[in-house]
Amino acid sequence: MNDTSKQTPADAHWRARLSPEQYAVCRCSVTEAPFSGRWYRHHADGTYVCIACAAPLFDSAAKYDSGSGWPSFWQSIAATAVSESEDTSHDMHRVEARCTSCGSHLGHVFPDGPPPTGLRYCINSLALDFVARDVTGKRR
Repeated sequence: MNDTSKQTPADAHWRARLSPEQYAVCRCSVTEAPFSGRWYRHHADGTYVCIACAAPLFDSAAKYDSGSGWPSFWQSIAATAVSESEDTSHDMHRVEARCTSCGSHLGHVFPDGPPPTGLRYCINSLALDFVARDVTGKRR
């Protein structure tokens, strides 16, 4: 049972906009189970956007199979699209990735990715949506 009496207006906004699972990932920094996400084995051409605010985050050209069980990218779509901060939760030292536009938790960034960046943006499918590119290369 959710106690909505203690929700802030922002909480109410996000709960109305997101599914309970998306809310848990994006607003409470929960991690979805590996190999369970909609976008893990997705290979279409287009742009992965924030599920909460639709801000462009990752281009499909930067997606690769890391074997981790989550969609992985070697770079974000723009230097300002994803913010990074220290995460010491669960007795670990990691770098958290958040949508710069709305602050939604996306996943984590690890220094074990492929060239040219050497980074692995390990992202929850529940934090993403996908916009396909048409045959002319434009977003649909």
